[in-house]
Amino acid sequence: QLQLVDSGGGLVQPGGSLRLSCAASGFTLNDYAIGWFRQAPGKEREGFTCISSTDDSTFYTDSVKGRFTISRDKAKDTVSLQMNSLSPKDTALYYCAAGPFCSWSSYDYNTWGQGTQVTVSS
Repeated sequence: QLQLVDSGGGLVQPGGSLRLSCAASGFTLNDYAIGWFRQAPGKEREGFTCISSTDDSTFYTDSVKGRFTISRDKAKDTVSLQMNSLSPKDTALYYCAAGPFCSWSSYDYNTWGQGTQVTVSS
């Protein structure tokens, strides 16, 4: 069965940094576009970054552009998300997801991680 494993969340102060990781179980992650989504209580799940499977092109929403960086390690078959200058508005459950192409819609992704909690608070 296809699965993703996301990890690296935790508690951090405003202005701090965290690095999240996404790994595959049962398939090759390098063959898929990988997106990151986040969901806070009472809010919709929103996509905010993605890396393509064909040429490793990256995409970001305005809310994270310049602060977050997504990258792929081909040798380890993993994807990382570096998050800098974090604010309380970034507090949410973060998920990585695999699909055939990059999209802002959660419905375009086939396989999801279990979620890792990111809390930004002083």
